[in-house]
Amino acid sequence: MSSALKQIFLMIRVNLGSLPRRLWISLSMMLSVALVVAVLAGFLAMARGFEAALQGAGSTGIAVILGGGTNQETGSDVPAEAIRSLTAATGGIGVARNAAGGLALSREIVVPVDVVRASDGAEQTLSLRGMGPVGPGLRDRAALSAGRLFSPGAREIVVGGRIADEFSGFAIGDKVRFGAVDWTVVGHFTSGGSAFESEIWTDLEAVQSAFDRQGQVQSLRVRLDGAGGLPALREHLSAFPGAPLTAVSEADLYAAQSERTSSLIRLFGWPLALLMAVGATSGALNTMMSSVSDRAIEIATLRLLGFGRLPAFAATWVEAVLLSIAGAALGILASWLAFNGWQASTMGANNTKMAFQLDVTTDVALTAGLLGLAIGIIGGALPALAATRLPLTSALRARG
Repeated sequence: MSSALKQIFLMIRVNLGSLPRRLWISLSMMLSVALVVAVLAGFLAMARGFEAALQGAGSTGIAVILGGGTNQETGSDVPAEAIRSLTAATGGIGVARNAAGGLALSREIVVPVDVVRASDGAEQTLSLRGMGPVGPGLRDRAALSAGRLFSPGAREIVVGGRIADEFSGFAIGDKVRFGAVDWTVVGHFTSGGSAFESEIWTDLEAVQSAFDRQGQVQSLRVRLDGAGGLPALREHLSAFPGAPLTAVSEADLYAAQSERTSSLIRLFGWPLALLMAVGATSGALNTMMSSVSDRAIEIATLRLLGFGRLPAFAATWVEAVLLSIAGAALGILASWLAFNGWQASTMGANNTKMAFQLDVTTDVALTAGLLGLAIGIIGGALPALAATRLPLTSALRARG
């Protein structure tokens, strides 16, 4: 066994030592693997960044109440009678109370508004969220980065950090026209890079008045009273007559939204990457067959000196795997330099634009790298087998 290992290591050394003779074809194999890995890593980083933005917005201590049997704010409608009944409840309904004894509850509505991006003139649809006075306080990670909060009843807005960075005209003191009225920007806020930073916040009644939606409420946000708050709230809501009311934790609400879009991104990314991987595997096979042909005399000579078939197989296969590993590493590095932290946007909750950052995480790099490794393993198997079946006399006769 020791002799076989020595033969394997020696043949690997001979193979790698001959790489300069096959530099360009070896580089082409590495680059094809790198391209496949970079493309897959880009799609996975996009899905991971989208998930991070939405999951960062959700909190298990906050519940969102929706009406009409839907699990999204779009299409939801919470009746006024249900709101009055909920706020008048005195027993334990699973909702925390503030210092004054009232429920920690915010009535909210989301209106899509169109904004023209100054950089390219493209029109984007953003979310204008009207909320009650306690609404900002129910976003655990949100904090003002500049200015102040909107005043109740005033046509004032606070703008998420991603919107303020991407769109002009949202500096503090600027006036922005939404609907038929002008709104004054009075503050900017951040939320740890979450989906909240792609929203614009203002007073609920101001939105209802400006967009002719008097009395309409799409959702209620409440702070839960401990770990058992959500089941207690659901039990209380189940007794309401009329259209069903649904209570879902904020974390679950945003997790479900992220799952739909991230799955769609992966649905496009994986087939494209696998299709490219087929081409890269064919390229690896051709590269290694060329390698075997180039080293035919070396392989035949070593075989006649007593080297077995296994060393010839292993050395060729290891060469293919090492070239693929180098290509995968190059692809991961390229994807990290090109995509990590890159700003992107897509349709998010409420059919409005949501900005997020691509995130080339360790699991993204590992998944893409494993695909690159698989290309070398599969593409190098047949040439490695061919190296063991090389006609020795024909190979040596070719020297002359």
